[in-house]
Amino acid sequence: MKFRFSLFSLLALTLSHSPVPAGESRVYFGTYTKAGESQGIYHAGFDDATGKLGGVVLAAELKNPSFLAIAPSGKTLYAVSEVADENGEGQVSAFRILESGKLDLINQVRSGGGGPCFVALTPDGKTLAVANYGGGSVASYRIADDGALSAPVSVIQHTGSSVDPNRQKAPHAHSINFSPDGRHAYAADLGTDRVYRYAVDPATGGLSASGETVITPGSGPRHFAFRPDGAYAYVINEMTLRMTAFRVDKASGELSEIQSLSTLPPGTEKIGSTAEVVAHPSGRFLYGSNRGHDSIVAYAIDGAGGQLRYLENEPIRGKVPRNFVVSPSGKWLLAAGQQSGTVTVFAIDDASGELTYADSEAKVWSPVCIRFVPAP
Repeated sequence: MKFRFSLFSLLALTLSHSPVPAGESRVYFGTYTKAGESQGIYHAGFDDATGKLGGVVLAAELKNPSFLAIAPSGKTLYAVSEVADENGEGQVSAFRILESGKLDLINQVRSGGGGPCFVALTPDGKTLAVANYGGGSVASYRIADDGALSAPVSVIQHTGSSVDPNRQKAPHAHSINFSPDGRHAYAADLGTDRVYRYAVDPATGGLSASGETVITPGSGPRHFAFRPDGAYAYVINEMTLRMTAFRVDKASGELSEIQSLSTLPPGTEKIGSTAEVVAHPSGRFLYGSNRGHDSIVAYAIDGAGGQLRYLENEPIRGKVPRNFVVSPSGKWLLAAGQQSGTVTVFAIDDASGELTYADSEAKVWSPVCIRFVPAP
């Protein structure tokens, strides 16, 4: 059931002041906006001891801020907006994070293509990259000392297609991620069944093509995650509901496939599509989201070889899980239910990696991205 709220209740939440109590961390939510429901980016406190979310408060008005990234300093937040200007391009916004949790706009720049859907930062926080799903391109930006975004430093247009005549007639860059050392960037392209690899210029933030990895035709690679040590990486495939594991050559950045397995329980008929993949901070577990099955799949990661072993599928107690996040402590997983208008919290078993519903839920209008502010 989709949660709907009156304009009055929305206004009441928006005007309330909910500073994060001492000892709590802050979490931000990107949403799809709609009159009477969501107005932009929201924030709440999170108690890492109990797994409880605090009251949800509007942080900044912004149209369709579907994906967020927060600087390692915890002082700035970046958001893509799935909008279209006169040239069909989307927008990237930089915000200063205030003590109250509100966001103060620094500047806005064009996204370098249509339908921006993903934003990421290098580990040093000096370069930002965006994936444009509609336009099939990626772009990178340099970040000033005050957090402001430069004009695009590089814009790279993907080309080609793949086997599905309905969804893969053209490139659709769905994500871009930096390696843990910041030397390489990887763009998963659903439309061409490829993960494109780019070298990152540390001085300028520019990207230059350095290789590509072909995924099984018709897979639709969507999101990408590294094991924290950078030795292995994982791609979740939207169209086939499979997770692909790779060995990473840290020097060249090249990916070598080692495994592919389902994101659904054994014997389950294919239903819906996938969305997000996240590695646990310990490097021992991997999680992915299933839309339609409305679950989070959990795997154990082999410490020596990076292979995955299926653990379980945990229902999210909501509908259409998009992005989800593991808390910095590694104790909790927060899942965004886009169509249920919920964010639900699960405890992560430190020994097994399995999930247990923590009886903690927040109402957020059409949530699609969740991000924690790093500890100071």
